[in-house]
Amino acid sequence: MKDPKLSHVDSDGNAKMVDVSEKSVTKRTATAQSIVTFPEEVFDRLSKDNFLGKKGSIIQTAIIAGTMAAKKTSDLIPLCHPLALSKIQLDIAPGNKQLEITATVKCEGKTGVEMEALTAASVAALTIYDMCKALTHDINIMETKLMAKEGGKNVFNR
Repeated sequence: MKDPKLSHVDSDGNAKMVDVSEKSVTKRTATAQSIVTFPEEVFDRLSKDNFLGKKGSIIQTAIIAGTMAAKKTSDLIPLCHPLALSKIQLDIAPGNKQLEITATVKCEGKTGVEMEALTAASVAALTIYDMCKALTHDINIMETKLMAKEGGKNVFNR
């Protein structure tokens, strides 16, 4: 088995952007998830109010924030390539005292969209926290992780 190396570090240990100029353009898709948990009484109150707060719809605001974040990923993560994204979809579903965020991002390009999906899920989770913190600070953002990736050399499915 080939010894894996960090792709964003050169042989001298310096940070570098990966050269994708020789790669082929392919369809790329990535899905990430983040989970936001609440104390039971807070979650029950939010559920009863259809996740509407004084600032508006908690879920719709988080979807918009996650969408905006995916488009800005290369501005936030220093060595990410700017990508022309063709689809960003965020779904936020209530679970057991939690909101489950799923972000799927697609493009046709020379590099994957994992960071865009992870950024979308993360910022959506942070937005939920921001919109609910007046009720409690006992909100946890958990399990932000890549769920699937397709396109390019590697396929990943959790």
